[in-house]
Amino acid sequence: MVCRGWRSFAVGMAVVLALPLLAGCNSPDSEPQPTTGNAGPITVEINQSRDQYGKQAIQIQLTNTTDSPLTVTGALLRSTLFEGDITWEPTEGSLELPPRQPKSLPAALPTAACGTSSTDSSREAEARISYSEPGKELAEEYASASDPFGVLTRNASELCTATEATAVATIVLDPELEVAADGRTAVVRLVITPRTGGAAQSLTIESIDGTTLLAESPTAPWPRNVAVGMVKQELPLTIRPARCDPHAVAEDKVGTLLPLRITVGERQGVLKIAASNELRGKIYDFVTSACAGAG
Repeated sequence: MVCRGWRSFAVGMAVVLALPLLAGCNSPDSEPQPTTGNAGPITVEINQSRDQYGKQAIQIQLTNTTDSPLTVTGALLRSTLFEGDITWEPTEGSLELPPRQPKSLPAALPTAACGTSSTDSSREAEARISYSEPGKELAEEYASASDPFGVLTRNASELCTATEATAVATIVLDPELEVAADGRTAVVRLVITPRTGGAAQSLTIESIDGTTLLAESPTAPWPRNVAVGMVKQELPLTIRPARCDPHAVAEDKVGTLLPLRITVGERQGVLKIAASNELRGKIYDFVTSACAGAG
């Protein structure tokens, strides 16, 4: 009986002593870990150029923090604000990232995840960068991508606002431009066409903002609190040049992108209405002529 009890005790002690060893074999710390956070050689920041504004595209800015060139073969951003990944792939197989220098990589935005709250990830996204150092094999860096200007949050919000608004009505700028006799103002028309069998939620244009190129006329302010019903509407907007410096037209990127502040259902946001190529040319001609006459 004593021997049997001793054998049971010995077996039990052997199991207890083995547990730390088994736990150590399955510990995450024993697994190879990817480069994360700020430990990697590349920092990632999100930005957006004026050319990309309103075109559902952003910039992934990579900065090489080392003293040697790095070869980048791919970049990916993941955010809960979007349904898919935001990716960049080089057109020529790879991109050289010089030492201590940043480079901005253009990337198209996927469909926004409109049921997601922006509060959880308004300033941060996860990045995965594929790169290689001189004389070394391809590696991957996983890091947080900073978004100091809230580019992802703003774009996701605008995409969701546009999706919900489009389900209620189509809103466009008429290609015609009516220039006043004195050439100082002109009228562009905002055409609102309700969708037959569209979404049941309401849509109200609360106000219309000016742009870097266009402003409302003090004598003919733009309409406010326009409710979109079941009947087509045309809103005449009297415009004047917002600026007349020599670079106003030559350097314009977003001056013909008209921001509407709207409420659609329970969502409030900005809906940007772009002028067609035909109307854009007419607006540029009008601004140039009106500024020349004012000088």
